[in-house]
Amino acid sequence: MTARDQHTSTDALAIVEKYEAFVRYLYPILQRSPRAHGVLRDAVLAALFRPIGGLYHAAKSQQVSRLYGVDAEFATLRSYLRFLVLPDVRVVTPKQHGVALALLSEPGGMLNAWQHKLQNSHGRGFVAARAMGQEG
Repeated sequence: MTARDQHTSTDALAIVEKYEAFVRYLYPILQRSPRAHGVLRDAVLAALFRPIGGLYHAAKSQQVSRLYGVDAEFATLRSYLRFLVLPDVRVVTPKQHGVALALLSEPGGMLNAWQHKLQNSHGRGFVAARAMGQEG
């Protein structure tokens, strides 16, 4: 049984689980990349692990702005994937590129849904505070 912090959102845990499937798929491919692409490999590997911390920070703070940061990190990874599949780079095959994008799209969609959920919950709180004359 896994111990969970009561403040960690189940949304974050579900996204991290899906995101880790993407990492488990792409990590060995990157590790086997040719030495000539070492700088690129290191940059992508660093970017690969960055979103996990961002998701936990967002879960703790419940700040939608932190989710935007993770969303930007996902966009950066998609950009790296486009570069990795280029014919003159070819660290990943077109098929691997497609699988990796599909694996990344699932946590991306979940992240988008979580953003909307937080926006709506924070928006309603602000509207209710304004109605009661308690604007901040």
